[in-house]
Amino acid sequence: MASGFDASDYWEARYAAGGNSGEGSYGRLAEFKARILNGFIEEHECASAIEFGCGDGNQLSLLSVPAYIGLDVSRTVVQRCVDRFKHDDTKSFFLFDALCFKDSSRLFHADLALSLDVIYHVVDDATFQAYMAALCGAADKYVIIYSTDFESEGLGHQRHRAVSSWMQVRTDFEFVRVIDNPYSGSTDGEEQSEAKFLIYQRMSA
Repeated sequence: MASGFDASDYWEARYAAGGNSGEGSYGRLAEFKARILNGFIEEHECASAIEFGCGDGNQLSLLSVPAYIGLDVSRTVVQRCVDRFKHDDTKSFFLFDALCFKDSSRLFHADLALSLDVIYHVVDDATFQAYMAALCGAADKYVIIYSTDFESEGLGHQRHRAVSSWMQVRTDFEFVRVIDNPYSGSTDGEEQSEAKFLIYQRMSA
């Protein structure tokens, strides 16, 4: 299903107006994600990570990995990350367009490919398919997706998808585990999210 909503335009306008990546990249949700990711990176000795949808870099500031590549659809936020981490030679940033991305030589790859709070913002079907292909193609060993995992109709800049069902067709990856969000359905007034971690391993890894 095609969509009249353009995620790139939405996020560029949001960041250009001084906005941030949203509450999922701040507070207890950011701390929860960092705890899970840093534990995984250490346990599985991941030497590098590539993130499709790096956002404003706040979540990245909590990540501990030897080498990192961040890609995003917003020119403004990519420049913001370039400026923020300009003295950190372990990090690289690039502008990303899923529909104009073909990396047959695998120039963009890492031990771990990340998608954090991105997929439910990818409303257009063709863009979603291209995004997922790029994400999986970049993973040398593991893919970690932090997202909701159910189907819904598109509502503005969000559309939920059954990500685990899509990943079942990727025979080059096997499902490792799911890690639920401790703040799902929270009503205490603090940051809450229905997203959860879905972890996959490349079969040849």
